Amino acid sequence: MGGLKDKAKGLGNEIAGNIKQAAGRATNNPRLEAEGMAQERKGEAQGLKGKVKGALGDKV
Repeated sequence: MGGLKDKAKGLGNEIAGNIKQAAGRATNNPRLEAEGMAQERKGEAQGLKGKVKGALGDKV
């Protein structure tokens, strides 16, 4: 079950990161855009962790 939870958290972070990036571009705020990129990468890593957990049966 942990794999699914990590995937969901990852997707949430990816979405939030994309929104921050768009807001940063729209308002010409490079700091916000960079925050969004970092959050998106965090989400991608969480999603990958979830996939690995799912493949290994939550033993990670």
